Amino acid sequence: HVQLVESGGGPVQNGSSLILSCVASGDTYNRYCVGWFRQPPGKEREWVATLDGGKITSIADSVRGRFTISQDNDKNTLFLQMNSLNTDDTAMYYCAAVYGIGARLDTEYTYWGQGTQVTVS
Repeated sequence: HVQLVESGGGPVQNGSSLILSCVASGDTYNRYCVGWFRQPPGKEREWVATLDGGKITSIADSVRGRFTISQDNDKNTLFLQMNSLNTDDTAMYYCAAVYGIGARLDTEYTYWGQGTQVTVS
């Protein structure tokens, strides 16, 4: 069983950068497909980025070129580097994990963090 805890969210100015972190306990990240999702106010949850096996990254078109997903295996921590933030990025951000590779839909993920709020103004 994997526990995920996100941190790093907060209120930021338009154009700013922010790094979200997600620490995993109970297993090691490199055996999982890990991802970031977000849910803007009043909207459905949407996929942001995925890291497969610690090596293969996939980024949603809406954030490609601005967001980067990475992980530190020694610290068992997943990161989401977010640059050039704008008001459309305002959302609750969640990290998620599932044993295996290739997951993109939120229904495919088994483990979820509690979320961290990012508000851009």
